Amino acid sequence: MTFEHLIPAPARAEATQSSSFVIDASTTLHGGPGTESTERWLRAALGPALGLPLPGGTEGAANSLSLRVDDSLEPEAYRLTIDSDRVEIRGGASAGVFWGAQTLRQLLGPDAYRRSQLRPGAEHTVPAGVIEDAPRFGWRGMMLDVSRHFMPKDGVLRYLDLLAAHKLNVFHFHLTDDQGWRVEIKRHPKLTEVGSWRARSKWGHRASPLWEERPHGGHYTQDDIREIVAYADSLHIAVVPEIDLPGHSQAAISAYPHLGNADVIDTEALTVWDTWGVSPNVLAPTEDVLRFYEGVFEEIIDLFPSTFIHVGGDECPKDQWKASATAQARIKELGVDGEDGLQSWFIRHFDSWLTARGRRLIGWDEILEGGLAEGATVASWRGYRGGVAAAKSGHDVVMCPEQQVYFDHRQHGGPDEPMPIGFIRTLEDVYRFEPIPAELTEDEAAHVLGTQANVWTEVMEHQERVDYQVFPRLAAFCEVAWRKLPAPAERDFAEFERRMAAHYPRLDALGVDYRPPSGPLPRQQRPGVLGRPIEGAPPNV
Repeated sequence: MTFEHLIPAPARAEATQSSSFVIDASTTLHGGPGTESTERWLRAALGPALGLPLPGGTEGAANSLSLRVDDSLEPEAYRLTIDSDRVEIRGGASAGVFWGAQTLRQLLGPDAYRRSQLRPGAEHTVPAGVIEDAPRFGWRGMMLDVSRHFMPKDGVLRYLDLLAAHKLNVFHFHLTDDQGWRVEIKRHPKLTEVGSWRARSKWGHRASPLWEERPHGGHYTQDDIREIVAYADSLHIAVVPEIDLPGHSQAAISAYPHLGNADVIDTEALTVWDTWGVSPNVLAPTEDVLRFYEGVFEEIIDLFPSTFIHVGGDECPKDQWKASATAQARIKELGVDGEDGLQSWFIRHFDSWLTARGRRLIGWDEILEGGLAEGATVASWRGYRGGVAAAKSGHDVVMCPEQQVYFDHRQHGGPDEPMPIGFIRTLEDVYRFEPIPAELTEDEAAHVLGTQANVWTEVMEHQERVDYQVFPRLAAFCEVAWRKLPAPAERDFAEFERRMAAHYPRLDALGVDYRPPSGPLPRQQRPGVLGRPIEGAPPNV
């Protein structure tokens, strides 16, 4: 592989003509202070893949690979120097060293992505030169919905590896929704005993007449979560948990009926929702509900060290609150502006609660409705508009507009796309996505922490379907998140496609079931299963 085959492309890459470094059985590996996690990762990843022991050695020795923290660089920046007799990776902090190691792995070719050696005795070379690089954004993420369809722990760990391989550093873990509660809460065991299982699942879009007539569910124990968080940390990925409230809560209400609006509906009769869309069953605005969720969040912040805790806050229908005497009395007592004010009260309460414990609340852009909580960060999903409003008012923002980076949306307009949802968002469309709207000033744009792609799994029943929807588009997204690219219309997609030709073999080696450029394979199709395609270009809102 050459420097021209890297994804994301680095800021500066200067090759040395007619020179290369050969990694062989006698190559040593030295990790300086602060680089221990990358040293372990290199031995665990490259050792089996290339059949190399990578024994310990001396920094800068001949035939060596050295890792070093250099605080003259930004924390996630790195400098990879490859000479004919040694390699050095310097990073501004341990994360920068790790991203430099990811670049080295790409240069070693697809064999470096396998779990075992393919060609004993083969020579492994990397071209000599210098690569200097640093990310544009500090938040480069992917959200995975494990409520609509549960992904077992091993699949989550695999996805963390895939994020790291693409220099993404935030894993937004959507753990609760109407269709399932996925994290063990010891003080409220019914959340998983009852709330993690549904009797059946809609097959296709919610308008489809088809059902998968078998129970679906599962959850992560607290030890599973600790393992996921620790593994992510070793890959320099922050895990941001999402516990949805006050909407998207039917699974919780089915487990503990007093959480719902029992003066309006029979909450005892509710079950975990088996179809898609927005459930009308939302949390009741009572002190008991606040105390219940404070207990949930006490366990969540013990499990997740992330600064940010996501509370959802989206798509909260107000019909039950309008009909509820309890909710209406609460509105009067609090002196808030109707039902939107009641939703804002929920968010403000947990903003204060989390802030008092050294955490920061983040929520979907509906948390703007009724007034934004003082310390809240906005994940702008309905378009750019919510993020623009938040940034202009001095709030931090993560840009993830559904019209651009919702990976449940279809990749092509052809008839063979499985369960086609939403707008057509091709690899090129994602490559031309720009996270910072032009109307933001430089100071306002500084509130854009970064961007993430969102993966909602209503029509992704297992890992292979997730792979199909996510890849290859995540490769384009990672470059958008990492690099400061030209204006969307000026980006050289043909050049990116040439680099993708070298990246597909890496994905093959990793076992990623991506959408081939020529279209879905027969086994990837879902003939006769209803989707919800939206025709035309997505609105720029």
